[in-house]
Amino acid sequence: MSTATVDTQFERRGVEYRPGLARLTAVELRKMTDTRAGFWLLAGVVALTAVAVVLLLIVGDEADKTFENVLALAVQPRPCCCRSSASCWSLGVVAAHRDDDLPLVPHRSRVITAKLLASVVLSLAALVAAIAIAALGTAIAGPDVEGAWSLSAGMLGQIVFYIATGMITGVAFGALLLASAPTIVLYFALPLALSALGAISALEGAARWLDGSRTLAPLTDELFSGTGWARVGTTLALWMLLPLLAGLWRITRGEVR
Repeated sequence: MSTATVDTQFERRGVEYRPGLARLTAVELRKMTDTRAGFWLLAGVVALTAVAVVLLLIVGDEADKTFENVLALAVQPRPCCCRSSASCWSLGVVAAHRDDDLPLVPHRSRVITAKLLASVVLSLAALVAAIAIAALGTAIAGPDVEGAWSLSAGMLGQIVFYIATGMITGVAFGALLLASAPTIVLYFALPLALSALGAISALEGAARWLDGSRTLAPLTDELFSGTGWARVGTTLALWMLLPLLAGLWRITRGEVR
């Protein structure tokens, strides 16, 4: 059924009405969290983050028990071609492939925009949870460590960017393939392939620009320079922007299923 044949305008007291972007974003947020898969994925995120922080506080060196280091660990454990959060990436995939609201909105690009905005909001919520867990862990195990609570604005900004782009990448790949299972399989296969290719000496130079495990992972560990940001931009152009544009083209040109 083509969107051209779908009456997407609703009558409200005789006035044509269509849902605004804020309402669409709220709908997408609810869709990310109101299923069993979404709920348990979010619960798993919190549990794994807590476990990672506890292990660091138990076996880590005293110098590592600072808020910055604990927070970096809380948002870090993830293998991916673009080195983005596995949990956030998967939530983005699930959100993108749920297209049940496409027939209700005349411009599908607005739905994708709402999905992207919802993914950013949810990634910020995940960051707040990580900050809370990291702060609690630091308060318990490392309050007397020198510089325990230091965290520069630049580093916090990089962490926000790191998590948000991870979620957006999930939405991009989900929009491209419109199926959760093959997209998540691709998520696990790509890092292995890139690591293998990056081990080849002839491709090692390219891997420094395209392999997110090298370009994006350090965002949580060190402040980036111009070269570092250039590599980040190159990686995201390939693994986030290109799939997003292709997925948007596919959704806006295809049939609603």
